[in-house]
Amino acid sequence: MNGAESLVRTLLASNIEVCFANPGTSEMHLVAALDRVGAMRPVLCLFEGVATGAADGYARMAGKPACTLLHLGPGLGNGIANLHNARKAHSPVVNIVGDHATYHLGLDAPLASDIAVLARYVSGFVRTATDKTLSEDAATTVKAAMKSPGQIATLIVPADVAWSDGHAPAPRVVRPVRPKIESGAIARCAEALRSGNPTALLMSGDALTDDGLRLATRIAAKTGCRLMCDTFNSRVVRGGGRPKVERLPYFAEQAIDALAGLATLITVGTKSPIAFFAYPGKRSSLVPDGTVHLSLAAPQEDILDALIGLADELCATEMPPCEPTRWSQPPSGSLNAASVGQALAALMPEGAIISDEGGTLGGPSWSQTANCPTHDWLFLTGGSIGQGLPVATGAAIACPDRKVICIHGDGGAMYTLQALWTQAREKLDVVTIIFSNRKYAVLQIEFSRVGAGDPGPCAHDMLDLSNPDLNWVDLAHGMGVEASRAETADEFVDQLRSAIAGRGPRVIEAIIA
Repeated sequence: MNGAESLVRTLLASNIEVCFANPGTSEMHLVAALDRVGAMRPVLCLFEGVATGAADGYARMAGKPACTLLHLGPGLGNGIANLHNARKAHSPVVNIVGDHATYHLGLDAPLASDIAVLARYVSGFVRTATDKTLSEDAATTVKAAMKSPGQIATLIVPADVAWSDGHAPAPRVVRPVRPKIESGAIARCAEALRSGNPTALLMSGDALTDDGLRLATRIAAKTGCRLMCDTFNSRVVRGGGRPKVERLPYFAEQAIDALAGLATLITVGTKSPIAFFAYPGKRSSLVPDGTVHLSLAAPQEDILDALIGLADELCATEMPPCEPTRWSQPPSGSLNAASVGQALAALMPEGAIISDEGGTLGGPSWSQTANCPTHDWLFLTGGSIGQGLPVATGAAIACPDRKVICIHGDGGAMYTLQALWTQAREKLDVVTIIFSNRKYAVLQIEFSRVGAGDPGPCAHDMLDLSNPDLNWVDLAHGMGVEASRAETADEFVDQLRSAIAGRGPRVIEAIIA
C-alpha cells in the first residue's frame, strides 16, 4: 500500500468521509487513492476558498471534520480567508496540502513555497509527513483538529511520501474529552445571578445548541437574567418555540448601549466582547464601565457541563412555556431588506439551515424569523467576506435532507461565486438570495464612522459595484444554476415559494433600491 492510500484509509477510520478538493500535480497520487479506496466522497471545488469554506460549513452541521485537498502553498493561500472564518468558528478542519517531492524542494521550482509558514496563521496544528510516519502523522492531525473546541489542522504531504510503498493505515482516532471549567466559576456566577442586580449571559458555542438553550432558559426563568449571544456565531438553533436570544449588535455604539446598565456580564463559551474595529476617540472594549465580567466557561471548556452545574446550583429546574410558532404574512409591494425578511419568515420550511452573509441587509431576516419553525443559523464568524456560498455548500452536503437558504450581499458573493458550480455539479438543495444593491454598503457606512470625512469621487467609485451592474441571473446560469430576478416583493415571494418547493440549487437576485 502506498502512502496516499494509507492516508485516505486513516482518515476514513476516523470517520472523515468528505474531501473538498482542488488538487494539482503534486496531489495526483492522493486523487488516485480516492478511487482505489472508494469510500470517501470527493467534492471538486473550482477555487480553494470554496473548498475551505465548504469544509467549515460541513463541520458546523455534521459536528465532525471534513478534509480539504489543496495544491501546494498557492492553493493553501487561496483558501486562507475562509480558513480564517473557520478558525473563528472553532470548526474542526483537516487540511491535506500536497508539496513537491522532498528531493525536489531544494531546487526552487516555480511553485515552491514555505507551506508551513502559510499554514501556521490559520492552523492550531501543522505537520509535514515523512515517509516512515505518514499514517501516524495523519492520525495526529485528525486528533489535533478535534481538540476542543475544534481547530484547523494541516498536514503537508510531499509527493514522494504519497507515492512511496510500504505504508499501513493508522487506527481510529478518538475525540478528545473537553476540559472541565475552573473550580469556583459556578459559585461566582451563581452569586451574581442571585444578587438581583441586572445580569446577562453572553453565549456562544454549545450554549446555543438545543441542550444549551434549555439550560440557559431555566437559569433565566429562575433569576431574571438576560440571554444574549455574540454578533457572529458558528451555529444557533432557533425557532420551534425556543426562547429568543438577544444578538449583540455589530456597531460598537449600539453594542455598548445594549449592555448598558448591567451589573454583571457572564460569558459562556465566548470571551469578553470587543469592537470589530478601532475608531478615533472610541473605546475598544464593549463592556460598560462599572460592569463586572465573569467567565462561566471558555470556548474550549465543557460548556454544557458548566450550564448543568450552574442550573443545579441555582435550583433552576422549571422550564417556562414555549412561545408558539408563528408565520408572517407574505409581503407585497416594494422589495427591500424588511420585505425579504418577512417573506423568509412566511415561507421558511421546518429544519431549514440559513447561511447568513447578508451584510447590512441581512438584519431583518434574523429578527423576523425568531418564531419560525425550527432552523439553524450560520454566521460570518471571522468577518472575511465570501463565506456564505461555500458554507451553504458544505452544510447541504452534511444535511442532504434539509433545505439550505443562503442570504448574501452581492459584493461578498463575488468572492466565491464558483460555489454555485459545485452546488450544480453535486445537485445540492440550496436556495441563494442575493441582496443586489450594487455597493459595499457597510463600507459606505464605515467611511464616516472611522473619521475619514465625506467620500469624494474616488472613494465613491471604490465602494460602488455598478458600472457595469452585476447580473446574477446570467452569472448563475453560467455556473449551471437556475436563477431569476425579483424587483417587487410579490415577485420575490412567488420565486422564493417556487424555490423552496423544488429541489436543487436556485438563485434569486433581489433588486434592493
